[in-house]
Amino acid sequence: MNTFFLRKITRLLLTVSLCALILPLAGCWDRRELNDVLLVSAVAIDKKDDKIEVSIQMIIPRAMGGGQGGLGGGGGGGGGEKPTVVRSQTGVTISDATAKLQEKIPRKIFWGHTKVLILGEQLAKEGIREHVDFIARQPEPRLRMSVFVGKGKAADLLVVLPSLERYSAEQMRELAEFRFGMEVTVKELLEALRGESGAAALPWLEEVAPRQGEEKDKTTVRLNGTAVFKKDKMVGYINDEVTRGVLWLRNEIRRATVTVEPKEGEGRVSLEMLRAKTELIPQIENGKWKMTVKAVTEDDFAENTTSLNPMNPIVVKIVEQEAEKDLEYRIRMALNEVQKGMKADILGFAEAFHRKYPEQWETAKDRWDKIFPNVEVKVLAKAFIRRPGLSTVPPAVPEKEVKKKEKEIKKKEEEVEEK
Repeated sequence: MNTFFLRKITRLLLTVSLCALILPLAGCWDRRELNDVLLVSAVAIDKKDDKIEVSIQMIIPRAMGGGQGGLGGGGGGGGGEKPTVVRSQTGVTISDATAKLQEKIPRKIFWGHTKVLILGEQLAKEGIREHVDFIARQPEPRLRMSVFVGKGKAADLLVVLPSLERYSAEQMRELAEFRFGMEVTVKELLEALRGESGAAALPWLEEVAPRQGEEKDKTTVRLNGTAVFKKDKMVGYINDEVTRGVLWLRNEIRRATVTVEPKEGEGRVSLEMLRAKTELIPQIENGKWKMTVKAVTEDDFAENTTSLNPMNPIVVKIVEQEAEKDLEYRIRMALNEVQKGMKADILGFAEAFHRKYPEQWETAKDRWDKIFPNVEVKVLAKAFIRRPGLSTVPPAVPEKEVKKKEKEIKKKEEEVEEK
């Protein structure tokens, strides 16, 4: 009997002890009230003389509320009050500058909602490694935040109030995710700087001035090319057209509209990309480093201003050949700018060689800066047109003219086959 009660008491004491240990874990002991923190939506880092200037775009809660509900247009609630405000401070390091910022702000700066990091042009040219270290080392900033290089002073891009989005950081993030240009996160930037080639590429942001006669608040921002880094310093800039070729080489192309001019028809044909894939095939032969680039695209007819009938297989073949020429031209143009000009491997060649030839790579990686510009590149471009669109024959072209063109094309094909 005594043994029975002893067991029950032991179990009861054990249960109470476990509950006492678990209860503290279920509480919100480290909670932060929204009224006590300051949400940062974007950060800009610039070089100012021999110091670092940190600018933060702070979200104003009362301005973000309100009952407007539709397109904010930089407004939000609060009777037209601006949804964000920008504050700047200089210091010898980013930590020093942010500490000085905190002294002037009555709320705790919270980095967990930061969506955008902009590096100033001058800072990028002098080196970014030590400054990116702050973002990577702190627990609050997300490694998924988008990184840009801003033309001129990065802080100037934070004060822009776009027409469609609530604040400029939101517009920048949307531009990157739309994938017409580069999209790079902090995590990807760190991986690139630590990668085999030590080169990186970041999307280039610049301010777009309002049209003549429009007010200053109509200023907006746009992506317009790419900043190229070798090690941690910006060594050059490539425009939007060359960037498209780089995206093809990196297998990162997601959206594209290509316009070609077939010789057989007067006018132009625009193709909209459905799917695309690029494969890098490295080869080392007799001490020569070679790379084969296999790029494949599947497209639809988006517009046809010629008299060619897209339902004719011969016409489809002609347009596919023109699309292949255009694709090879874009890739060659990117190779000429990046490989021959800047000699910065932002194309992924180093990783491709390392995967296939690990032993040879170990002996050659220290000389990659000299090897990369001399890698022989062979481009194999292939285009497939899948659909002609809702309209088959050109709607605004007389049927006689369409048939006449088809006869001319067929006659040329027969002459080629006879030869």
